[in-house]
Parts: sequence; structure tokens; C-alpha cells
Amino acid sequence: MSKDSNNLMSKNTVPLQPSVEYLQTDNHEIITHDSQAEMLVPQNQEDFFLDASRLLQLGVQQQQAGKLPDAIQSFQESLALFQAIGDRHRQAQTLSCLAMTVYTLGDYKSVISHSQQCLSLIKDTPDLQMQMQALSHLGNAYRHLSEYNKAIEYLQECLKITQQLQDMRSHLAALNNLGLVYKSLGDFSQAINLKEQSLEIVRKLQDNWSEELVLKNLGNSWYALGDRVKAIACYEECVKISRSLKNHRTTVQVLNNLANACYALEDYTKAIMYYEERLKLAREIGDKRSEEQSLASLGIACETAGNHNEAIQYYEASLELARELHDPVSEEQALTKLKDACNALGDYTRAKESQ
Repeated sequence: MSKDSNNLMSKNTVPLQPSVEYLQTDNHEIITHDSQAEMLVPQNQEDFFLDASRLLQLGVQQQQAGKLPDAIQSFQESLALFQAIGDRHRQAQTLSCLAMTVYTLGDYKSVISHSQQCLSLIKDTPDLQMQMQALSHLGNAYRHLSEYNKAIEYLQECLKITQQLQDMRSHLAALNNLGLVYKSLGDFSQAINLKEQSLEIVRKLQDNWSEELVLKNLGNSWYALGDRVKAIACYEECVKISRSLKNHRTTVQVLNNLANACYALEDYTKAIMYYEERLKLAREIGDKRSEEQSLASLGIACETAGNHNEAIQYYEASLELARELHDPVSEEQALTKLKDACNALGDYTRAKESQ
């Protein structure tokens, strides 16, 4: 499964893009007449439709290229033309594209306005796919605006449609979006329930990229709920997958979470092992920030375990790297830790030097 398959999880929306075939004139019925005079209006409609379709396609291309302001302008011009010829379905399609674009820009009030207009145009039509998209946009926008009850209402409607369509990928996205709302509400039990449903789906789909993400989020939820053992189990599975995918960024992140969970359980041996693995990988990929953090964490773990000499070595290495990164906050923290570790060993001269 390609990395792109995880896009719907990371963007928290159910993607719906107009296909080129859908925009061809063959799909648009235009009534023609024998009278030359009567052909003027239909011909005008056909010109409008062609221009509107071209602008819609252009907007999609601009959106995919990251040219979002240009895409918005193209979609707005396309929408005006579809409105002029009374093509309600393509108005809805254009509004859906507009909603997706302004969502990316973080303009959530506009997302709501476009999506509600879209729904009003298609509420009496059998186009469940577009209804699902609009409901997804509305739920996510309301989540970002902290209107959680409305977010849950729209996302649950979206979830019902994904079940009706038997669309596993859209169902997965809807579960993920709903889980984010409950997480924002602090209802980690419900968030975990939804993530576990997501995990079942990604495993059926054999989608390793999405499974990696779900396991990381599930581990974070268990950690927040205080169940470190279950968090560790999720993190360990996640690290195995991220290593197999050579996704070093996730591996570095989750190794840190894994080590922190072990440290919280006072399993310092395992915590040190995972911090060391993180340090090694950070050095291999040239991630200086993660390297400095790993050194600092190793110093703390070793000191807590009573290995003060090792802790001092890690603090010194952390201090050196913090200075290299021109990070005064980390430098001050390393100096403080170094001084405390030296005092614990009775090496007051060294402690004074660090101060």
C-alpha cells in the first residue's frame, strides 16, 4: 500500500474530486431547436457550461498544485457560470471543491457556508457521495471552531452514509474524524473505541501506512487515559511497522513515546534501551534536534536509575549539542542537570565549573 493511501487520515476529510470524464459536455443535456432564433439561448448555455467545466477542472489542478488562492478564484468563477445556467448538481460539486480548498487554508466559517449551500442543493438527490463529503467538511470545521456537539452530529450522519455505501476508506476517515472530536472533549474512552474500530478496518485493508498512524494515535490515547501498559503495546507495534516502512520520522517520534511510557512505569532499563535506539536513529538520519532530546532524556533516565557517571556523560553531550544548535533553553537545562548530577556524586568542583 502506498504512502498516499494515508492522506485521508492525515487531512481528516473524505476526498471527493471531480473527474475529467464527469465534466465532459456529453454528460450535460442541452435542448436544441430547429429555429435559428431559438438556438441562441441553448448555444449560450452550452458555452457557459464549457467555460464553467474548464474553470472547475482548472481549479482542481490549481488546488492539487497548492495554488489555493488561484483555485478559489477559478471555483468561484465556475460556480457563477453554473448558477447562470441553473445546473444545481455542478453548483454543489463546485461548492464542495471550494469547501475543501478553504478548509486547507483554515477558513472554517467559509467551509461551513459552502458545505451548507452544497447540502441544500443535493438534499433531495441520490448523490450520497457528495452528501458524505459535505457532512465531513461540516463536522471537521465545527471541531476546529470547538463547537463539538455540532461536529458530532454531522460526523455521525457522515458515518451512517459511509456504512450505507459500504465504503471502507471513507468509513475509516469518518471514524478518525469523530475520534478527534471526542479526544478534544477529553473523552478518551470513546476516542479509543473509535480508534480500535479504525484499526480493524486498516488491517482488513492491509494498509500499513494507516495502521501505523492509528496505532500511534491509539497509543497516545491510552497514555492520556493513564494505561501505560496498553500504550506501550500500541507503540511497540507501531515502531515495528514504521521500521518496515522506513518511515524514520514516525519511528523517532514513537520511540520517544515508548521510552517515556516505560520511564513512567519505572522500567528504566527499557526506557534507556528505547532512548538509545532513538539516539542511534537520530544520528543516522541527521536529526540534531531529536539527538539532543535523546541525550537529555538518557541523562535523566540514567540518573534516576542511579547511574550518575553515565548521566553526566549524556548531559555533557546534550550541552555541547544544545550550544551547536544555538538553543539557550536546552543549554540552560543541560547545565542545571549536569550541576545536579555532579553534586550527587560529590564532585563539587565539577559542579561549580558547570554552574
